[in-house]
Amino acid sequence: MLSRLMTWLLALPFGAAVIALSVTNRKPVTVALDPFRPEDPAFAVDLPLFVLVLGAMIFGIMLGGFTVWWHQRVHRRAARTGRRETARLAGERDRLAADLAARAESAPASVGLALPVPGDPRRAA
Repeated sequence: MLSRLMTWLLALPFGAAVIALSVTNRKPVTVALDPFRPEDPAFAVDLPLFVLVLGAMIFGIMLGGFTVWWHQRVHRRAARTGRRETARLAGERDRLAADLAARAESAPASVGLALPVPGDPRRAA
């Protein structure tokens, strides 16, 4: 409930700012990507200013997300290795339990090689 409230408390002002930015900055600006001929660029685009600003924000958020994802690869690799090791050890545990059960079934019950039970008065000191 608190996280939903915090989301709304952050999203509402941000959304209002985006809408205000979009409404007030509708005039087109020229974006030229030719640093050698600024008077006659080889590639230029006329965009509303809010599209440019929002595009830069979206690009920055995506770049930040990619950076975080990239730096967490070590932790993802360790988790993957841990899952594989857990599965391997669970298989070994099951195999050993089956082997122990098979030995218990095949061993004669009257041999008397059982371990003493704690608290048993017949236990040797």
